[in-house]
Amino acid sequence: MREVAIIGIGQTKVGEHWEKSLRQLAAEAIRVAMHDAGIERADALYVGNALSGEIAHQEHLGALVADFAGLKGIEAVKVEAGGASGAAALRVGYLAVASGLNDVVVVCGVGKMTDRIEAMRTAALALTLDGDYEAAHGLSLAAVWALIMRRYMHEYGVKHEDFAPFTMNAHSNAMGNPYAMFRRPISAEAFARAPMIADPIGLLDMAPLADGAAAVVLCPARQGREFTDKAVEIVASAAATDAVALHDREDPLFLRAAHLSAQRAYQLAGVKAEEIDIFELHDESTIAAALSLEACGFAERGQGVRLAQEGKIALNGRIPISTMGGLKARGNPVGATGLYQVVEVVQQLRGEAGVNQVKGARLGMAQSLGGSGATAITHILAA
Repeated sequence: MREVAIIGIGQTKVGEHWEKSLRQLAAEAIRVAMHDAGIERADALYVGNALSGEIAHQEHLGALVADFAGLKGIEAVKVEAGGASGAAALRVGYLAVASGLNDVVVVCGVGKMTDRIEAMRTAALALTLDGDYEAAHGLSLAAVWALIMRRYMHEYGVKHEDFAPFTMNAHSNAMGNPYAMFRRPISAEAFARAPMIADPIGLLDMAPLADGAAAVVLCPARQGREFTDKAVEIVASAAATDAVALHDREDPLFLRAAHLSAQRAYQLAGVKAEEIDIFELHDESTIAAALSLEACGFAERGQGVRLAQEGKIALNGRIPISTMGGLKARGNPVGATGLYQVVEVVQQLRGEAGVNQVKGARLGMAQSLGGSGATAITHILAA
């Protein structure tokens, strides 16, 4: 297997892009990434997306995006894994280059989530749950996270307001990210006053659905310096799964897939959790952030919230998370989220994160979750 590097990155601003179609967003991010890499053609294109059929009434994204991005003729397919779709597409692209099948690969994550009313989007997101035993009985994705949070609060004596630092940290960091959707601070008081979505999940616990696209260009690491002096190596790519339905899991308060994929990534990279400088986790909800920190070895069981309360997730903390706003404040274009996370890690490792730069960052990790954690895909990148 060959070592693989990221030689180009691109992203669009996250928001409500009423004037742009799904294909336009994807093509914009791809063109920026290809320009950044200094390439005009590629061997293959992998597009990460979830729910385009339901929300945008468009499938067959591989060929569609390839054509619109000026790459017609190459291999191009869509990859789907719920909220982990972007990360899944990156893993496919990574394997294509690592195996020697392709030399230059473009990976794009794209999501267009705002073209339908809230009820339709909620119903679409429920498709990432168990259709027979969760969605069919009216459970939404937010409701599943609410069940998990309520049990977490009961087991560990945590209050809802204790989760506020996750939201406050994300919004504080988003203020320095020109691509973020919500570039304004959130106070603990505003967090406490936010209306409930699914008790105890409030409006400011959940990441907002949005539109956007992000892309990267991959090539063999030994050739990376031929294209750019800013190549960032993917030193680990790992995926794992758990039961889709919450009630089928051995422990609903432990993200087993996140744990397994992180442990596999650590082993592949030859590192330990304490060596990671930044962690772009899947903060779709504040409880997901806490559980991810615990599953990946940054906090003991029941202590993920305390890590946030003590400021250890801040840019100058022990394990900075959501360094450019995360899903919560950058916005969550679902299928594109995994690529936004990776682009942001690359920015940090290149030293291009501006006022959000984590000093001395050399090793970064990005992890995406599908559904309520049934899929977890972890990538570790090194400068």
